Amino acid sequence: MRVAEELGITPEIILYQKTPPDREALTWLVEHVEDPATLLVRRDSQFKKLGLTEADVETDEQIVELLLKRKMLLQRPIVVRGAHAIIGRPKDRVREFLSD
Repeated sequence: MRVAEELGITPEIILYQKTPPDREALTWLVEHVEDPATLLVRRDSQFKKLGLTEADVETDEQIVELLLKRKMLLQRPIVVRGAHAIIGRPKDRVREFLSD
Protein backbone atom coordinates (compact mmCIF):
# COMPACT_ATOMS: atom_id res chain seq x y z
CA MET A 1 0.00 0.00 0.00
CA ARG A 2 1.49 3.22 -1.15
CA VAL A 3 -0.19 5.30 1.57
CA ALA A 4 1.38 3.17 4.33
CA GLU A 5 4.80 3.43 2.75
CA GLU A 6 4.44 7.21 2.41
CA LEU A 7 3.84 7.28 6.18
CA GLY A 8 6.94 5.19 6.84
CA ILE A 9 4.96 2.05 7.65
CA THR A 10 5.93 -1.26 6.13
CA PRO A 11 2.62 -3.04 5.64
CA GLU A 12 2.08 -6.77 5.81
CA ILE A 13 0.09 -7.53 2.69
CA ILE A 14 -2.03 -10.65 2.68
CA LEU A 15 -3.22 -11.77 -0.73
CA TYR A 16 -6.68 -13.09 0.02
CA GLN A 17 -6.81 -15.28 -3.10
CA LYS A 18 -3.64 -17.14 -2.17
CA THR A 19 -4.24 -17.09 1.58
CA PRO A 20 -7.97 -16.72 2.17
CA PRO A 21 -8.98 -15.74 5.67
CA ASP A 22 -10.28 -18.60 7.79
CA ARG A 23 -13.28 -18.49 10.12
CA GLU A 24 -11.21 -17.10 12.99
CA ALA A 25 -9.79 -14.26 10.88
CA LEU A 26 -13.18 -13.36 9.39
CA THR A 27 -14.84 -13.41 12.80
CA TRP A 28 -12.11 -11.10 14.11
CA LEU A 29 -12.64 -8.72 11.18
CA VAL A 30 -16.40 -8.65 11.66
CA GLU A 31 -15.94 -7.87 15.35
CA HIS A 32 -13.22 -5.22 14.91
CA VAL A 33 -14.06 -3.38 11.71
CA GLU A 34 -15.04 0.21 12.41
CA ASP A 35 -17.46 0.16 9.48
CA PRO A 36 -20.74 -1.73 9.51
CA ALA A 37 -19.63 -5.37 9.15
CA THR A 38 -22.01 -5.92 6.25
CA LEU A 39 -19.80 -3.63 4.15
CA LEU A 40 -17.10 -6.32 4.22
CA VAL A 41 -19.15 -7.98 1.47
CA ARG A 42 -18.77 -6.55 -2.02
CA ARG A 43 -22.03 -5.76 -3.79
CA ASP A 44 -20.77 -6.48 -7.29
CA SER A 45 -21.94 -8.49 -10.28
CA GLN A 46 -21.05 -11.77 -8.54
CA PHE A 47 -23.23 -10.80 -5.56
CA LYS A 48 -26.12 -10.22 -7.96
CA LYS A 49 -25.35 -13.32 -10.05
CA LEU A 50 -25.54 -15.46 -6.91
CA GLY A 51 -28.97 -13.99 -6.20
CA LEU A 52 -27.85 -12.53 -2.90
CA THR A 53 -29.75 -9.75 -1.17
CA GLU A 54 -29.17 -7.55 1.84
CA ALA A 55 -31.07 -10.13 3.89
CA ASP A 56 -28.22 -12.57 3.18
CA VAL A 57 -25.63 -10.35 4.89
CA GLU A 58 -27.52 -8.95 7.87
CA THR A 59 -25.82 -10.84 10.68
CA ASP A 60 -22.19 -11.37 11.57
CA GLU A 61 -22.57 -15.13 11.15
CA GLN A 62 -24.10 -14.73 7.68
CA ILE A 63 -21.21 -12.49 6.66
CA VAL A 64 -18.59 -14.96 7.91
CA GLU A 65 -20.31 -17.95 6.28
CA LEU A 66 -20.68 -16.19 2.95
CA LEU A 67 -17.07 -15.01 2.88
CA LEU A 68 -15.82 -18.48 3.77
CA LYS A 69 -17.67 -19.85 0.75
CA ARG A 70 -17.09 -16.91 -1.62
CA LYS A 71 -13.75 -15.25 -0.86
CA MET A 72 -14.04 -13.08 -3.98
CA LEU A 73 -16.86 -11.17 -2.29
CA LEU A 74 -14.51 -9.88 0.40
CA GLN A 75 -14.29 -6.11 0.17
CA ARG A 76 -10.78 -4.82 -0.20
CA PRO A 77 -8.50 -3.43 0.82
CA ILE A 78 -8.99 -3.99 4.50
CA VAL A 79 -6.51 -2.18 6.69
CA VAL A 80 -5.76 -3.49 10.17
CA ARG A 81 -3.87 -1.63 12.84
CA GLY A 82 -3.69 -3.16 16.27
CA ALA A 83 -7.18 -4.10 17.39
CA HIS A 84 -8.93 -1.99 14.76
CA ALA A 85 -9.77 -2.45 11.10
CA ILE A 86 -11.31 -0.37 8.35
CA ILE A 87 -12.29 -0.83 4.76
CA GLY A 88 -9.60 1.12 2.96
CA ARG A 89 -11.74 3.27 0.72
CA PRO A 90 -11.36 6.07 -0.08
CA LYS A 91 -7.57 6.25 0.05
CA ASP A 92 -7.61 9.37 2.27
CA ARG A 93 -9.36 7.30 4.90
CA VAL A 94 -6.37 4.94 5.05
CA ARG A 95 -4.02 7.88 5.57
CA GLU A 96 -6.14 9.18 8.45
CA PHE A 97 -6.45 5.71 10.03
CA LEU A 98 -2.71 5.02 9.87
CA SER A 99 -1.75 8.53 11.02
CA ASP A 100 -3.61 8.36 14.34
